[in-house]
Amino acid sequence: MSAAPENPDRITIELTGQPIGFAELIKIGRGEVTVTASAEGLARVAAARLVLESTIAQGTPVYGATTGVGAMKDVAWSPEELDAFNIGLVRAHHFGTGEPFPICVVRNAMALRVNTALTGYVGCSTELVQAYLDLLQADVIPVVRRTGSIGCADIGLMGQIGAVLTGVGEAMFEGRRLPAAEAFAAAGIAPMKMAPRDSLASLSVNSVSFAAAADATRTAACAIRTLLATGMAASGAMGGSRDPWIAVTHVGTPREAMIGKWLCNASEGWDWPRATHIQDPLSLRMIAQVFGTVFESVLTAGHKILAATGRSDDNPVIVDGRVLTSGGSLPLDVTVLLESASLTMAHAARNAFNRCVLLGNGQRRDLPVNLVPHGVIATGFGPIIKLAGEIFSRVLSMTNPVSAQSLVVAGGMEDEAAFLPLVIERFERQVQALQRLAALEALLAAQAMDIHGDEPGGAVKLIYDAVRRHAAFYTVDRPLSAEVEAIEAELASDAFLTELIAISPIHAIDGFFALGGFGMQGVQPTQA
Repeated sequence: MSAAPENPDRITIELTGQPIGFAELIKIGRGEVTVTASAEGLARVAAARLVLESTIAQGTPVYGATTGVGAMKDVAWSPEELDAFNIGLVRAHHFGTGEPFPICVVRNAMALRVNTALTGYVGCSTELVQAYLDLLQADVIPVVRRTGSIGCADIGLMGQIGAVLTGVGEAMFEGRRLPAAEAFAAAGIAPMKMAPRDSLASLSVNSVSFAAAADATRTAACAIRTLLATGMAASGAMGGSRDPWIAVTHVGTPREAMIGKWLCNASEGWDWPRATHIQDPLSLRMIAQVFGTVFESVLTAGHKILAATGRSDDNPVIVDGRVLTSGGSLPLDVTVLLESASLTMAHAARNAFNRCVLLGNGQRRDLPVNLVPHGVIATGFGPIIKLAGEIFSRVLSMTNPVSAQSLVVAGGMEDEAAFLPLVIERFERQVQALQRLAALEALLAAQAMDIHGDEPGGAVKLIYDAVRRHAAFYTVDRPLSAEVEAIEAELASDAFLTELIAISPIHAIDGFFALGGFGMQGVQPTQA
């Protein structure tokens, strides 16, 4: 397989086997860089390959290289049968179905497979590593359908990439979805021949899930970042006290203090009238506690995901000159941390939903019921609170853990499975729901501000202006569906987040996840 010629103007990211940071993953996922493998990493690949070949030459069976897999693990193939077995193995695991993953996730999955091979524990050939790099260089990106992994090696997902390496399946090239053979011909590259161990190495890892998990946690950080800002806007519109935000900077956990400090700083420039008597309802008073916990959980998951980008999860592995069977294909650490983050998302949703209720119930700052201006004949925002409730219930319904449920596959043998792809899919749906909830909270807060003639500044003005670009002050009953969706789209955009971060950064979040252009001026390794 030979790749298209390199563009000398492109930035190069050299993979070394060390964990990859979010800034690098963004650039790789967007196809903005040339991806290469370090000489030291390739030397480790070659050394591990020599161990594998020596083991095979001695007549020792090697799982998935000279034997079958799964229920056929005790079937040994003769040297004459190995070519047919290896090409058949990878093609048999092209069984994923459903909607495809975004191209950025697939690009990153291929880069992760290369990177974890460079650790020197895999035993694949250097030709397999180069084949992935050639696909990235030619920008021939396999179509990977989402449904096909129980979270114990992404065999049905990675198998779709591996099959494309051999010239079958489908791939995206220059914006077209083509049969792999046509994409290869158009790009001027050729399929590869799978050597023993290469087939299993191309499919029995969790690279797609880890790439998708990285994308999901970064998107979650964006959504939570925006929801925190709309929560601050709602607090100001209801005349909430800043005192709990000051207090938490002294007595809260480090993450809670971080959020309290941000709320104090970001709310500067708008001295809203305080409507608090003794203390506020919990949805106002405990914003820092709720969002501090959410960010702590998402950050923890993000660090664990990045660690996985530099760790071999293969079976078998090459260790100390031996071929050893391994149980490393179970991504339980990442899965459980994402499930924990999923639970915190429900707390964020409940926190925002409760503020939406407060905005419309006529109990704060003499705001009218349903935010209907005095003297106006209208139903107002009462009905839309039900949408906020439905969104909260939707987020809550996806918090039940699935990773510990039992599943028996592989010829009736007991099996562990983390169900990471399903956990990621549910997490993504929660994030989408939070984005809509932020739009609702922003819409209600803007109406409350206008009722009292408030003139917000800073980050809150940014939210207010975004709302008013799509929704006028409410005086006559009207359909709101399209307005909510338009506000949601703007608040979820890179442009909005970039501007929000420019006004009020949270360095520990924005820098780690490379949000809104933060830290994207250069590609620097991110420690896990």
